[in-house]
Amino acid sequence: MIVQRVVLNSRPGKNGHPVAENFRVEEVNLPDCVNEGQVQVRTLYLSVDPYMRCRMNEDTGSDYITPWQLSQVVDGGGVGIIEESKHTNFTKGDFVTAFYWPWQTKVILDGNILEKVDPQLVDGHLSYFLGAIGMPGLTSLIGVQEKGHITAGSNQTMVVSGAAGACGSLAGQIGHLLGCSRVVGICGTPEKCLFLTSELGFDAAINYKEENVAEQLHKLCPAGVDVYFDNVGGDISDTVISQMNQNSHIILCGQISQYNKDVPYPPPLPPAIEAIQKERNITRERFLVLNYKDKFEFGILQLSQWFKEGKLKIKETMVNGLENMGAAFQSMMTGGNIGKQIVCISGDTSL
Repeated sequence: MIVQRVVLNSRPGKNGHPVAENFRVEEVNLPDCVNEGQVQVRTLYLSVDPYMRCRMNEDTGSDYITPWQLSQVVDGGGVGIIEESKHTNFTKGDFVTAFYWPWQTKVILDGNILEKVDPQLVDGHLSYFLGAIGMPGLTSLIGVQEKGHITAGSNQTMVVSGAAGACGSLAGQIGHLLGCSRVVGICGTPEKCLFLTSELGFDAAINYKEENVAEQLHKLCPAGVDVYFDNVGGDISDTVISQMNQNSHIILCGQISQYNKDVPYPPPLPPAIEAIQKERNITRERFLVLNYKDKFEFGILQLSQWFKEGKLKIKETMVNGLENMGAAFQSMMTGGNIGKQIVCISGDTSL
């Protein structure tokens, strides 16, 4: 059977910006036989995420993610349906997800890398398992719980950068749900600002491309900042940190403004900002959600419950077709998405 897949065509270079042409689609023959312990799956949805920028380099700069190889199939978060199974845990028709799902229309996988998912948890929106009811949701929830030190009723103010993205849009809502009295988001378009305040319940939003972030923070966070959910790093974060309170906390989720630069993770702060951090005893610890696997099961149930109760609003930007994976990745890296960027490979869930 002939199937389509996406391979890494070229690397952008450590300091380069990724483009759609870094990827290419090719046809490949899928073996006819499924071996013991394997399953054949049809891909339904694939995820593109900022961390993947590191996988485009020969050296990812990280001990937990491996680089993609040139002319080899690219992989990432995926959801699909099992068409044939020779693995004891799975039967035909099961919906499954994996962290290393090949960017391919159909694929034969080792059943041990897959996890069965229950469509009821997401009211049938299977792509949510790649976003709010998946890794980005867990990253936001566990990040805020473990590193945010929120105490309900203590009048805390939270600021979220990259606030209209996959993690940011969830983190701000979770901040409110766990007891922050004020949540302010920073993003890059008027449309995103309106989305945060009118749909997600953020108390205010700052457009960093058109407004003076320092001035707006001063106005919108008169009591200073207690919790900062950082998705971007760079100048925006330096500005937020300089307005943080004594004994406040930074949740270091991502540093997308730095991913096209050859710098360590997390990037060091400028000396003046580092001095503020030390002086005010602001915590800024590296946060890696994979270190909290024992909290995943309960986390997914909590996120699903909030979603079903209408307390957690979920937003996606969806494009169709495997051939658009590269374009979707490039768009996501430059802020083209609101909420989670998803690529629909096949919307057909029948067998």
